Amino acid sequence: MNTAGHSEATERRGLELTPFRGLRYDPDLVGSLAAVTSPPYDVVVRPDGLHHLQDSDPHNIVRLILPQATTPSARNEQAADTLHRWLAEGVLTTDPEPGLYVYEQSDGNGLLQRGIIGALRLSDPSEGVVLPHEDVMPHVVADRAALMRATSANLEPLLLTYRGNGSPADTATVVEHVAARPPLLATTTEDGYSHRLWSVTDPTDLARIQRDLTHHQALIADGHHRWATYRRLRAEHPSPSPWDYGLVLLVDTARYPLRVRAIHRLLHGVPVSDALASLEGLFHIRHLEVPLPEALEALADAACAGNAFLLAGDGAFHLVDRPDPDLLARTIPADRPAAWRTLDATVLHATLLAHVWHIPEDSPAHIAYIHDTAATVRKAERDGGTAVLMHPVREEVVRDLARQGVTMPRKSTSFGPKPASGLVLRTLEP
Repeated sequence: MNTAGHSEATERRGLELTPFRGLRYDPDLVGSLAAVTSPPYDVVVRPDGLHHLQDSDPHNIVRLILPQATTPSARNEQAADTLHRWLAEGVLTTDPEPGLYVYEQSDGNGLLQRGIIGALRLSDPSEGVVLPHEDVMPHVVADRAALMRATSANLEPLLLTYRGNGSPADTATVVEHVAARPPLLATTTEDGYSHRLWSVTDPTDLARIQRDLTHHQALIADGHHRWATYRRLRAEHPSPSPWDYGLVLLVDTARYPLRVRAIHRLLHGVPVSDALASLEGLFHIRHLEVPLPEALEALADAACAGNAFLLAGDGAFHLVDRPDPDLLARTIPADRPAAWRTLDATVLHATLLAHVWHIPEDSPAHIAYIHDTAATVRKAERDGGTAVLMHPVREEVVRDLARQGVTMPRKSTSFGPKPASGLVLRTLEP
């Protein structure tokens, strides 16, 4: 079922999810399943979080998704060698038969998310099957592609959402039925989330899921760079091949709504005083001597009225809002929908980064993108930089823009909870 029926699939509209033989850790050969998992590669706060994960277990998946060496080629070679060694030692083993995987996450406080992990047929944007909503950074795609070429594996699933009609459709019925059985694996990670995984191998169940998903399109919630990487690598391999498909987690947000959080920016080598001085007369600036939670509340209130940001790094917080309308008119492209022109991320990238601060948005030497709010503030204070904290965008805004074919500035949103890396991998080698 991996590549058969390719010519028929190219004519089919909707999602085509294919079973695969999952690559999973042998729990008898690792310290614990929790100790070998990691957040997605771009969520790991480096270097602190990276070192913590490396130290948690010698087989932690971070050694594959973020290998450490002196050069990019050495890093990728190291990841490939590590993967092959773990396979030879039996640390990672291949499931006996192809299947889809039901994946569940819960936080013990009412949040429950379930979805389906499988190999999704890759599609072009013109097909309207998988909708991106953010731009990507070419150097990140190149980096991920080199790693994927070296390992010949999808090391972590990206997160896609689709909207069911709220009724117990075939996919939802199978998911709930399977989740009532004992799982293949269950573990609780140190963030308090519990994770459970089941395999779906029954031909009738697989057919019901696949038939249902052909009626849906998906939004990329997390993993734009990995999706772009999948598509780049597909173009390098003659079709049909395993590279026609990429590892994804599909979540029906009509049944399991995701949380949408912001991704923050850390400006390297830019003291808060300098960042604020350049905004005088262009934005309204209010200094807040309050703890982080209260500062975020002030940001949320200000964001209801217009564009707003929170700057930090000098031991205090500075609310920056009410931009000068003439400044926005000069710096925001006018050829996009109003919903895009008024995004905080648009104002940040087009006005602040490009026009006021003159900081290249795709240069790791100048700017970092960090999901964790407190970690962004800590790193800014420790390194003498400026943290730019963002308020999250509503999911309906993201989806509406994606359906119009309009992409948001890179790293505009963080949907979650994200799938833990290390629970199931997909090899592209025979």
